Amino acid sequence: MAKNFVTRQENYSEWYNELVVRADLAENSAVRGCMVIKPYGYAIWEKMQAALDKMFKETGHQNAYFPLFIPKSYFEKEAEHVEGFAKECAIVTHHRLKPKSDGSPGLEPDPSAKLEEELIVRPTSETIIWDTYRGWIQSYRDLPILCNQWANVVRWEMRTRMFLRTAEFLWQEGHTAHATKEEAIEETEKMLNVYAYFAEKHMAMPVLKGTKSPNERFAGALDTYCIEAMMQDGKALQAGTSHFLGQNFAKAFDVKFLSKENKLEYVWATSWGVSTRLMGALIMCHSDDHGLVLPPMLAPIQVVIIPIYKTPEQKEKVNQEAQNIIKELKEMNISVKYDDREEYKPGWKFNEYEFKGVPVRITIGARDLEQGLIEIARRDTLEKESISNVGASQKIKTLLDDVQENLYNKALSYREDNTRKVDSWEEFMVEIEKGGFLLCHWDGTPETEEKIKELSKATIRCIPLETEKEEGKCILTGKPSSRRVVFARAY
Repeated sequence: MAKNFVTRQENYSEWYNELVVRADLAENSAVRGCMVIKPYGYAIWEKMQAALDKMFKETGHQNAYFPLFIPKSYFEKEAEHVEGFAKECAIVTHHRLKPKSDGSPGLEPDPSAKLEEELIVRPTSETIIWDTYRGWIQSYRDLPILCNQWANVVRWEMRTRMFLRTAEFLWQEGHTAHATKEEAIEETEKMLNVYAYFAEKHMAMPVLKGTKSPNERFAGALDTYCIEAMMQDGKALQAGTSHFLGQNFAKAFDVKFLSKENKLEYVWATSWGVSTRLMGALIMCHSDDHGLVLPPMLAPIQVVIIPIYKTPEQKEKVNQEAQNIIKELKEMNISVKYDDREEYKPGWKFNEYEFKGVPVRITIGARDLEQGLIEIARRDTLEKESISNVGASQKIKTLLDDVQENLYNKALSYREDNTRKVDSWEEFMVEIEKGGFLLCHWDGTPETEEKIKELSKATIRCIPLETEKEEGKCILTGKPSSRRVVFARAY
């Protein structure tokens, strides 16, 4: 364990914050609520980005880019949307500064450079994109439009935590336009499944797929689909959302098309997105009291090789063996780093790469090599073993696959062990303190949902897509309920 590194049991929040910094993922910036993503952290985000971008393009989407600034009047066109984001907006009012008029040091906005219309720094791009789509769409032949953009957004959060909730963050946002309601709903569900596949296969993070309650729905959407994950402290984290927007934005921005039947109709819309919040999910889902734990599919360095030798002759033999293994691993598209720096001792390197979550470590020692052996250590279980250097690359590839699968299974077991059915309010108030997902009946009203949140600080994370209907009584009101929903405290 790294020196003085706080454990999850001691203080989970402090453990997370310290891990982000000490593993070289990110640090707080001089701007309140904003972070600097460091190269090692950004390398993980790039791997996420590359995998998702490939999936988007395989499902027919193209990347585009839309302005950072949105005229305030655009936000005012969709009532629910403006209400949902009004408290988080950063606003540009002037385009020039001048020396202070009272002669004191510093600058102030130049009154002559006040904007005719204030600009919102985008918290999300539905409004600017649908204003643009109006010029792109005239006929059914112009549909569907399947666009995605990789961008930054600003939401003026008051309580921030790196990756999980920051005033500025990176994300992707897909915005699609369709001729029919059915096509738009199919798109919404398709992208939810893309996110779920990425979370489970790449992040090794099991997720629940479901829809949001009206209280938790995206501002301006008719339906919000989501994936919810459980972190190691039993809290839920919303890992991705896909929204069926109906015709709300098309009507707000007058986006119509001439149908095959020669009728003028409003377009149907979706939007969907994931952000650097996934970095926070990745950390909290797998990491331990020894530091970061990364699934091989997203690790910037999948394998690190550390040499141990004393004489120049030993060094030459160890280096040669390392180069052979590196060549074979690279041919298998496995990223590998050979750390032959002499200013750091092997023990220091072991701790460094363990803390940074590198999935597999190979130690090539001169003495072991004389016996045809090398040592391999896996980060997820901290187990070590000596294997033959002959055919080692294939063994390492198999080991990486095993680490990926083990991390998923471990996270799934944790979620299953911490998911419970609850049927009374008294039991709910006891169980919610233990964390985890509580499967409960709810009478379907926003008032009851709000009251439960007020009393327990728990929210409906999702109405699961894959659960059967079941008659029961609401845990708070006792009124009839047709299915259980997932309650949890959340990030």
